[in-house]
Amino acid sequence: MNDKGLTMIGLGPMGQAMVRSYLAAGRPVTVWNRTASRADELVAEGATRAGTVAEALAAHEVVLLSLTDYQAMYDLLAPEGEALRGRVVVNLSSDTPERTRVAAEWLAARGAELIAGGVMVPAPVVGTEHSFVFYSGSRPTFDRIEPLLAVIGRPDYRGADPGLAQLYYQALLDLFLTTLSGFLHAGALLGTAGVSAETLVPYAQENLALASSLLAESAEYIDSGKHPGDKANVLMMGATAEHVHTASRDAGIDSALPAAVKALYDRAIAAGHARDSWTSLIEVIRGKAS
Repeated sequence: MNDKGLTMIGLGPMGQAMVRSYLAAGRPVTVWNRTASRADELVAEGATRAGTVAEALAAHEVVLLSLTDYQAMYDLLAPEGEALRGRVVVNLSSDTPERTRVAAEWLAARGAELIAGGVMVPAPVVGTEHSFVFYSGSRPTFDRIEPLLAVIGRPDYRGADPGLAQLYYQALLDLFLTTLSGFLHAGALLGTAGVSAETLVPYAQENLALASSLLAESAEYIDSGKHPGDKANVLMMGATAEHVHTASRDAGIDSALPAAVKALYDRAIAAGHARDSWTSLIEVIRGKAS
């Protein structure tokens, strides 16, 4: 790739963090944002402002998008027609895997190529050694632009299917959001006795470390479809889930989250998994997908 720079469209906190990473790496960056004033500081730091989307597309082969969702991409790029031809659009916006696949076809019909991405860190971490980004799409194209992508974080290529990056992204956010919601719920439960959230922190950290230590073995059970229940079976864990739900209800706090967990155990027991490992809940979760 001869062009060492790129275009960034979308200058929210994430887009701004990416631009600053590229500028720090000495890469030319052309920027465009619907609210033009968001580019002011970046231009003062060395970025080039594009007056229009067409001008932004013309500046570089590689165009990074940091937008609300894929619909925002259509809203901005659909009017540009031929300006998309020959461009590699790296869409780092969040959306569903299926919409990402449709977007790849839409861009291909206009002579452009999609590399889909999912940034797995918040804006302050972008460009640091802890940053990583899932990508999917054409392997040859990814390999060609990988040095450029590496500036904002470790590129983690997941496969040719454009939807895979979003699938990984949403799966990890599923885990992340559920975990944080669990922490909030636990804090609310203890809070009914006047216990501060700060007091909960070291215990929560130990609890999460224990959960982390179970992941590798649990994955073996999930992938094999065999769920030996000699350590922690559904009946035992389901009783615990029922106690958490009842304690929440008795304490007068919202019980929707523990009720959802309890429902999974109830359904697993009804499906005949009472003596199987708690990992057999995956069969209930998969539902029709199995």
